[in-house]
Amino acid sequence: MRFIDVFNGDADGICALVQLRLAEPRDSELVTGIKRDINLLKNVQADAGDKLTVLDISMEKNAVDLMRLLDAGADVFYADQHQPGDIPQHAGLSAYIDMAATTCTSLIVDNYLEGQFHQWAITAAYGDNLTAVADKLADEAGMSNAQREELSSLGIYLNYNGYGANTDDLLFHPAELFKQCVAYTSPFDFIHDNRAAYEKLSTGYNEDMRSGLTISPKYQTDKLAVICLPDEKWARRVSGVLGNELANQFPDRAHAIVSVKDADHYLVSIRAPNSNRSGADEIAGQFPTGGGRKAAAGINALPMNQLDQLIEVMEKQYA
Repeated sequence: MRFIDVFNGDADGICALVQLRLAEPRDSELVTGIKRDINLLKNVQADAGDKLTVLDISMEKNAVDLMRLLDAGADVFYADQHQPGDIPQHAGLSAYIDMAATTCTSLIVDNYLEGQFHQWAITAAYGDNLTAVADKLADEAGMSNAQREELSSLGIYLNYNGYGANTDDLLFHPAELFKQCVAYTSPFDFIHDNRAAYEKLSTGYNEDMRSGLTISPKYQTDKLAVICLPDEKWARRVSGVLGNELANQFPDRAHAIVSVKDADHYLVSIRAPNSNRSGADEIAGQFPTGGGRKAAAGINALPMNQLDQLIEVMEKQYA
């Protein structure tokens, strides 16, 4: 029997798995990648009796491989907040799916574990830009403003680390970052005891964000801003968190952060207005490589000649 942990390489996927492995330690194979690498089950081979944990990747996008693994006899624990499509009715599948705009996979896992490692779940909520939700949970947990700021920063940094065209763009491979986080039952201990890792994330985030905020919009109205970033590693790293920051600064405006993926395609992060956290998934879904959630979505490979079409779709959605 093998244990295989499959998880999105962002704050939510990492923190969800941290909680589960703190509750039930396992010597497992880790399958992950950049935040946008959501078809992770295609990389997994399993046999009867193998136990898989799948976190923060769309069941709908992985439906064929999920059935392949279940039919092979694997047992699958699946937690996620994205559109699942038709959830298989299979004895080997335990599915915990909640598409509410106010939740994330780490909060689903937190509920499953009855709050055993609640601080890691709050960290993930901050990283997933569920700021109001995370603030409320932090207040209910009796955290000080300083503690709340620490978890917010860590969540944002973990999320930032997941963005890039490939893992070479990242400061840490997500599997390595998970291993560093899971060594600590509390994110506060990670922050204070693992200074080398934390400061590498902090310095990278702040330097990249300063660069990103200097870029003027290619297209801007009261309802929409489109930021086109240069073909640089820092630009690909900052693409998602820059969208979150701008969404917080301009809550009534939608945003598209566009970075260069290759010679013919853009990588796009879409953020709905914070005052209307819906529609991002519908916009992304109109393009073949698009997907995501109501408040935040993306397009993995937008042909460069379709950027104007994307702008038109977003304008129509938020007019």
